[in-house]
Amino acid sequence: MKKQTKQEAHFAVCINNKGYEASLEAGKLYRIIPDVKAESHGYIRVIDESGEDYGYAADRFFRLEVPRPLEKALLKASA
Repeated sequence: MKKQTKQEAHFAVCINNKGYEASLEAGKLYRIIPDVKAESHGYIRVIDESGEDYGYAADRFFRLEVPRPLEKALLKASA
């Protein structure tokens, strides 16, 4: 398993927002906040529409690996 460095960011696209329409937008890209405990229970922590990080069922998202230049651009855009 690749060790995550401080600079790495991970992203996922919401594929199911049913029941969480105010918090998640289907088809939208979200930044993942690493949370080993949440992941061990089948959840993923993301920064949602409130601007805060919350845990949601991991099957609501499709994880993406993005190239480093895109990662930098996404982080800059969200700052």
